[in-house]
Amino acid sequence: MLKANWTKEEIVGLLSSSNCDARKVAALALSLVGCKGCIPAIAEQLKDSDPMVNEMAQHALWSIWFRSGNDQANDHLARGAKQVNDQELEAAIAHFNRALQCDSTFAEAYNQRAIAHYLQEKYRESIADCWCAVERMPCHFGAWAGMAHCYAHLGELEEAKRAYVRALEINPHLECVREAIEELQKKSKEIG
Repeated sequence: MLKANWTKEEIVGLLSSSNCDARKVAALALSLVGCKGCIPAIAEQLKDSDPMVNEMAQHALWSIWFRSGNDQANDHLARGAKQVNDQELEAAIAHFNRALQCDSTFAEAYNQRAIAHYLQEKYRESIADCWCAVERMPCHFGAWAGMAHCYAHLGELEEAKRAYVRALEINPHLECVREAIEELQKKSKEIG
């Protein structure tokens, strides 16, 4: 019904409306029917002053990121994500590898594999996958934050801070990232 009555361009146009409710509804609609081409406009809504618009934009981005591969890649990504939730990390990584074999441009497959590596405390592998994700999807604040977490675990505080700052530039409403930056600044003062 949504696709039959509205084009993606019309919905994206609502993101710049002065009406806050229109921006919320547009972000919700794009979470259902949006595609990669909609991502830049949705990412701008992460900076919206209304917290609900920000939340809806985050949801829309994650929804689009999770379906941005081809059908086979999306299927492997979904299976892998379930296995991460079930703590079956090696099986999850195998699915993410298959997703990337199906679609090597699939940023979220790299990001999810980075999460699995992080949970295995394989921080260098996780960082490498985070870089692959942000090279393909520069506005992927989750991959930037994940990369920062890894650098922090490795004691590479300046690199961690740079990645956290990048995540916050993309999505200024990430309070946990703001807190992580403050914590890193405290650690830097203690060391220095």
